[in-house]
Amino acid sequence: MSKKIIISGGGTGGHIFPAIAIANAIKTIEPTVDILFVGAIGRMEMEKVPKAGYPIEGLPVMGFPRKLSLKIFKFFISLYTSMAKARRVVKAFRPDVVVGVGGYASGPVMRVASRRGIPCLIQEQNSFPGITNRLLAKKASVICVAYQGLEKYFPADKIVLTGNPVRQDILDASDKRNEALRFFGLDGNLPVILSVGGSLGAYTINESIRENKDFFAENKIQILWQTGKPYFEKAKIAAMGSESFIFPHDFIYRMDLAFAAADVVISRAGASTISELCLVAKPSVFVPSPNVSEDHQTKNAMALVNRQAALMVTDAEARKNLMPVVKSIIENKTLQETLTTNISRMALPGSAEIIAKKVLQLAYEK
Repeated sequence: MSKKIIISGGGTGGHIFPAIAIANAIKTIEPTVDILFVGAIGRMEMEKVPKAGYPIEGLPVMGFPRKLSLKIFKFFISLYTSMAKARRVVKAFRPDVVVGVGGYASGPVMRVASRRGIPCLIQEQNSFPGITNRLLAKKASVICVAYQGLEKYFPADKIVLTGNPVRQDILDASDKRNEALRFFGLDGNLPVILSVGGSLGAYTINESIRENKDFFAENKIQILWQTGKPYFEKAKIAAMGSESFIFPHDFIYRMDLAFAAADVVISRAGASTISELCLVAKPSVFVPSPNVSEDHQTKNAMALVNRQAALMVTDAEARKNLMPVVKSIIENKTLQETLTTNISRMALPGSAEIIAKKVLQLAYEK
């Protein structure tokens, strides 16, 4: 009888793409496994997961309001409804293992599963775990982490250092530079900056680029600029007259080629992106988002900064300091080499396969 696995969570590409990578790795090892995703209604996973070929159930769960308001009542109603649906989904599907990858839907499903004695695996992506995973850790069987030193938050005997799963196509990005230059229409004789602010863009990074749009032509530096859909029209206007240096895209589907083309990367400090940058070994400047719970992006970035594996500019200082910091990397080959060497040392390849094997081990032990 084939095993059944629920993968719960999502909300952003940083949770969804690793979740899909884990599912793909499980199916590669054990093709007969039946996998069901559980996500949050209205969030990105409800579109991305079916496109990857997996079924998904949606919960009406939402995040806890940051400020006291009438939304607090809506939150508790959604939580109650989500717990009820999670119970129905778990009862009907009867999983052998539940995997939580973070995001709103992860909490209700993991709670229901742990109460029923179903083995649970947490995939913690960040260097500073959120409160939900810290609470769920007590009942989890295995906790897969991407950073060292998380024993202060989780039981040490449950922790396995695996790294974060990444999209498979980026693993051979270093061999694709010429293809990447042709694909994006870039000049191979000029430096290339890649700016990624997440799948929806990052307003501060976008504004920092727009307000310094003359920087690129003046310094003969090209920028491959993922803006996110909300900012794309404004970015196109900013690029007018500098089309040979500024290349805006609302979303870059070929991230393998984008990484291959880049000499320096500007990025938020989401855990999934950091894991990809470690594997492709690109000099990077992080601008952590200030709008995430418990400021975990700053903690993620500092885990690299403290090892001289990346540089960081705060969100508040980005408009003034981001371009000078980028220029300092472009002009300093020694710094480039230092950052490249140190970030590559933090790479943990094969994460999806390692986690998949842990999931299947739990399923068969049960």
